[in-house]
Amino acid sequence: MTPFTRRTMFAGAAALAATLPATLEAAAGAAPGITIGVATYSLRKFSRAQAIETLKKLNVQALSIKEFHLKYSDTAEQTAAGAKEFRDAGFQILSGGNIALTKPDELRKMFEYGKAAGMPVIVCAPSHETLPAVEKLVKEFNIKAAIHNHGPEDKHFPSPQSVLAAVKGMDPRMGLCIDIGHTTRAKADLVASIKEAGPRLFDMHAKDLVFENGKWTQVAVGDGNIPIVEMFKTLHALKYKGGVMLEYEINADDPYPGMERSLSYMRGVRAVLGA
Repeated sequence: MTPFTRRTMFAGAAALAATLPATLEAAAGAAPGITIGVATYSLRKFSRAQAIETLKKLNVQALSIKEFHLKYSDTAEQTAAGAKEFRDAGFQILSGGNIALTKPDELRKMFEYGKAAGMPVIVCAPSHETLPAVEKLVKEFNIKAAIHNHGPEDKHFPSPQSVLAAVKGMDPRMGLCIDIGHTTRAKADLVASIKEAGPRLFDMHAKDLVFENGKWTQVAVGDGNIPIVEMFKTLHALKYKGGVMLEYEINADDPYPGMERSLSYMRGVRAVLGA
C-alpha cells in the first residue's frame, strides 16, 4: 500500500466513506473496535434538541456528553430523562465530560450525575490531591475515570505520561482520555503515548492542529500536522475498544462543515485500514 497523506486520504478514502451510509460503512471495513463519535462540546452553542438533530445529520452514533447538554444542576431524574432523549434518538453515550474533579465536596455529586446519565466513563480533570478520593468513587460506582490531559498549561496533568504516572498501581478503572491536540502541544509523542497507555486508555478527544506563526491553531481533522493515520493504525493494532471522539473547538457558531469534513476524513482512514 502506498503511504498515506492527509490530502490523498481526504480526497480518496474519506470521499468514499462519505458515500456510504453509517451502517454500511461499519460493515464494509471499519477497523474492529474503533468507534468514531463526537464530544458534544463541539456543539456547545446549541441546545440539546438542536445538537441531536445536528448529530443525526452527521450520521454519528457514539457520544461523549458535555454539561451544556446535560446540566450538572439538574436533578437525577432530569439528568436521566435528558440522557434518554439522546438514546431514544439512536445514540450511545460512551462517556461524559470533561468534568472537573478538583473540589472534594463535589466529587460524589459528579459520580451521581454520571450514574444518572448512564455514563460508563467519566472524562475528568482531578487534581493530585483528589485522586485517591476519585479512585474510591470509581470502585463504589463502577464508573471508569478517564483523566484528560490538558497540555502545557495544566499544572496537574499536561501529558498522557503525567496521567499514567499518577494512576500507576491504582484500580484498573483509573485511566486516561488522550486529548490528541493537547498531547501534541505538550510535545509528547502521540503514537508512543497510545502504546504506553495500553489498557488504561478509555477515551480519546480527536482534533487536528497546524503550527503557524509560532503557535498551534486548530483546523479540520486531516488538514493539520497531527499523525491521524498513524494514530488509527496504532489503535487498530492494539484492538482499542474505546471511542475516538471528535472535539471540534473552532467555528462554534457554525461547526457543521468542519465537523462533517473531520468525520469524513476519520471514517475514510478507518475504512482503508480495515479493508
